[in-house]
Amino acid sequence: MDLNAQKEQFSRAYVLAVAAVAGYATYMPSVDDDSIDLGIARKGGGGTVRSPRLEIQLKCTAAATPGPVVIRFPLQRKNYDDLRDMRVLVPRILTVVLVPNDPGAWLAQSDQEMAMRRCGYWVSFRGMPDTENSISVTVEIPRAQMFSVDSLRRMMNRISQGERL
Repeated sequence: MDLNAQKEQFSRAYVLAVAAVAGYATYMPSVDDDSIDLGIARKGGGGTVRSPRLEIQLKCTAAATPGPVVIRFPLQRKNYDDLRDMRVLVPRILTVVLVPNDPGAWLAQSDQEMAMRRCGYWVSFRGMPDTENSISVTVEIPRAQMFSVDSLRRMMNRISQGERL
């Protein structure tokens, strides 16, 4: 498997692990033609929206350690446009998983623990402005928005209340 395929699989495993611990189901579109790699679904719910869902475009990078406030990431223009669209019913986010340069360092395990190195961050582009760039746009992902069990639960709670991300 080439390095890009490894990154794709690792970022998927990261999100699947977070969703499993949060208690949510996941689904994968059979074709990724709408910039959606993975979906997360919560059964039932006590909000105004029953069975909230979230759709995710996944990326993985071994870029150098990001700055303290934001991660700058080059995103294909098509992905940016698909993720910023206001007309979608299910909220969409970009999740970028950061990994060490050496794939051998991505995972450490013993009979006591399994650690995935480093972590993922998320951002919503809903309603963001158009760009004049034709190929890609460098986006900023706040370091405060780590994709974690707690942040995923907060997002799903917001969605169940009818809020947009």
